[in-house]
Amino acid sequence: MVTSAPNVRHWRMLALGALGLALCGALAWVDSVRAAAGGDDEPIRVNAAAAESAAIHAVAPPREVSESATSEDARVTLGRKMFFDPALSVPAGTSCATCHDPKRGYAGGNGSPLGVAHGSRAGHFARRNTPSVLYLRFVRPFHLEWEDEAELPEAFGGFFWDGRANTVAQVASQPLLNPNEMANPSTRQITDTLRASAYADELRAGFDHVFDTPENAVEALGFCLEAFLTSPALAPFSSKFDGYVRGETALSPLENEGLALFDDRNKGACSSCHKLDVSSHEPERSLFTDYGYDTVSVPRNHALPANRDPNAYDLGVCERHDARLHTEDPWFCGAFRTPSLRNVALRPSFMHNGVFTDLRTVVAFYATRGSDPKRWYARAKFDDLPQKYQKYVNTSAAPYNQLAGAPPALSEHEIDAIVAFLGTLTDERLPLAP
Repeated sequence: MVTSAPNVRHWRMLALGALGLALCGALAWVDSVRAAAGGDDEPIRVNAAAAESAAIHAVAPPREVSESATSEDARVTLGRKMFFDPALSVPAGTSCATCHDPKRGYAGGNGSPLGVAHGSRAGHFARRNTPSVLYLRFVRPFHLEWEDEAELPEAFGGFFWDGRANTVAQVASQPLLNPNEMANPSTRQITDTLRASAYADELRAGFDHVFDTPENAVEALGFCLEAFLTSPALAPFSSKFDGYVRGETALSPLENEGLALFDDRNKGACSSCHKLDVSSHEPERSLFTDYGYDTVSVPRNHALPANRDPNAYDLGVCERHDARLHTEDPWFCGAFRTPSLRNVALRPSFMHNGVFTDLRTVVAFYATRGSDPKRWYARAKFDDLPQKYQKYVNTSAAPYNQLAGAPPALSEHEIDAIVAFLGTLTDERLPLAP
């Protein structure tokens, strides 16, 4: 347990700055949702509390290209075509949707058995499990918060498992250029593909000088993907749970029991990080994440090629190397972002390294990691984290605080009940390929 932290005043100043960013983001979110809701879909209900707790950054146009001729609907349409375009990989055949599969809740693995996605080239795999890209409109930029009396700051927001990107546009370019994912060798390659696409004229009509430079083309692509991925269609709130909080649907007895256990701070305690508000009739108040980071220390995935090296570790947030926010500090090592549990029952693999391929196993891990560590760690406890960082693993909060040999936090029946409840988070309406 850390008893002190260096340069407290510096951290406090950063926390105040982050608060200002969050408040600005809240106002931007209200405008973004109001603008995006017009048109095809019914307006999304917005209130001040939802805006404060689930604000996202304002969407900004590309720096070098004019987007004045492109309506919001046109940008969403273009972004959707790009998202499902298999020509945007090298070799062609792997689209964004290949790994972010609508049938898998916009997550997936492109047929990989390893827990992480197969790339566009044979024998190449992503480093981490594919996160769902649903409900991205509620993600705020990466920032730190320091609660009163807390010994260390907490990180929130940002995209990817380590929060290294602050906009969807930044997210879009990284898998396109990653040699183990979509494998484009350069932004010029992406530009040539866009110029030859069936929607090239739509890009020219919507963005002045879009093909003058690779930078222009990639910025326009990012802007369109951002419009699609933050559109109301990608945050449908159409699950059984959403019907329940609206008063339209009843949960089964087992699902109700699972909900109670999920929210019980002494049992599942899932809602400590996977936030929900069953007292509200607005599903937007139940995003099933606080967008925070936790050091859970899941078992090492020995199927990953990178893990053949026993000294290779994925350190999460502290690999961001953000000197301004000091994210390389040791207490951030091994911390990964808490994903939303919406549509979690559709995913083929779980946790940042894809080590689990069954949702019930995930719940069992949380329930028994403390009481039965040998069930999960064959060689040594917390085997996917260097020894020097293991003191930062969360062992104090329920259900992690069970001592070895103690009764598990949840019985087998209670695990089944939580899994049944998680099944109510699957959306009934998700956009498929155009």
